[in-house]
Amino acid sequence: MIPHEVPHWMVALGRWGIDTGIYGMMMNTRWGWPIAEAVHFLGLCLLMGTVGLFDLRMMGLVRGIPLAALHRLVPYGIFGYALSAATGFCFVISSPLEYFYNPAWQAKMALMAIAGLNMIVFYLTTARRVYVLGPDDRVPLGARIIAIISLFSWMGVITCGRVITAFRPFME
Repeated sequence: MIPHEVPHWMVALGRWGIDTGIYGMMMNTRWGWPIAEAVHFLGLCLLMGTVGLFDLRMMGLVRGIPLAALHRLVPYGIFGYALSAATGFCFVISSPLEYFYNPAWQAKMALMAIAGLNMIVFYLTTARRVYVLGPDDRVPLGARIIAIISLFSWMGVITCGRVITAFRPFME
């Protein structure tokens, strides 16, 4: 549900998108949006291919690979996240009302926050113990729980991202 008056900060955000040319590139060119979508999905592939594999190994589903070796792939996942975040920003700037009042986008942002907090918990609590494990060693229960939360959070982010277009709150 959109309020009768759009908040000033949202108007300023939309104006900034127009002034910087992001809106024009995304909405007034044939290839702006499709290229941004392709880069967004490439970023998600890098993220899920690295973080997802790391999570699966921590869950005990992919044994035989040392976690320290998998962790060396994490910078690729971070790069993928950066690609997705940058293109996601372009999507939001091009149509702020469609996103800020969209329940699927709101759920996606909440799941991203959960994934981020979960990552912080991992690095503060269990990361050091996990990196010294051998390729077939069982991961401690706390780390397995963190991996499950991570994997399901990121799968939820992707699912909510696909559902965003099903909700058109500005048309209600």
